[in-house]
Amino acid sequence: MNAKQNILDKIVQQKLAEVAVAKEQMPIFQLMEQENFKRTCFSAKESITRKGASGVIAEFKRQSPSKGVINGTAKPQDVVKSYQVAGASMVSVLTDEVFFGAKADDFSTARKTLSIPLLRKEFIVDAYQIYQSKAMGADVILLIAAILSPQRCKDFAFIAKDLGMEVLLELHDESELKHVNRFVDLVGINNRNLKDFSVDTDRSIQLAAKLPEDMIRVAESGLDSPEVVQKMRENGFQAFLMGEHFMKTEQPGLTCRQFISNL
Repeated sequence: MNAKQNILDKIVQQKLAEVAVAKEQMPIFQLMEQENFKRTCFSAKESITRKGASGVIAEFKRQSPSKGVINGTAKPQDVVKSYQVAGASMVSVLTDEVFFGAKADDFSTARKTLSIPLLRKEFIVDAYQIYQSKAMGADVILLIAAILSPQRCKDFAFIAKDLGMEVLLELHDESELKHVNRFVDLVGINNRNLKDFSVDTDRSIQLAAKLPEDMIRVAESGLDSPEVVQKMRENGFQAFLMGEHFMKTEQPGLTCRQFISNL
């Protein structure tokens, strides 16, 4: 078992334990009574395909299992607001506390601050988390093909759509193409190889060519220059998920603005 798969397995086990506790503390019927459950979601598809849109999905990320602490002092309200002002099409906020260092109120703070689509970046292993995401104010949820069967992926995507949210499905290789279904709105292709952590944009471009024509393609990982983003755009990608490149600087929003101005 490679290191990345091992960490994925650990994360999944942690999530299953967290969900069991959350279901006890706040059952689904109580989630459905939350104020955000009634709100109409912003559309990521519209935001990304709007004329002149940057397509940048700017991420608020404190740390990661592979890189450790990326930015331990950033305040979500400052960073996400500056992302929006910089011209990001969408914002992503991690909500995993154990492995990614998220704080309990990071997402709710971002929701109150933003008027553009907000992605809940989480490892979803149970339908409960989809209702939880809606109650938190998510516009988009992430489904990761590597930790879900194609059928569960379809079931989860249907629930999200039924609740008025959109779905970003993350793929890593060709074997996961069978996870794509009609309830998915955006497909993210991770440029990072899970086996050796190398970044290969050409592999992602080849994989993207096998997706349905009308599917919005999102490039993830290794997007460290406007030139790389332009290359991905020329090969059919419309959106670009970026966190570490911005977050490792003292002013992530300023870095984001400068990056977008060079696209």
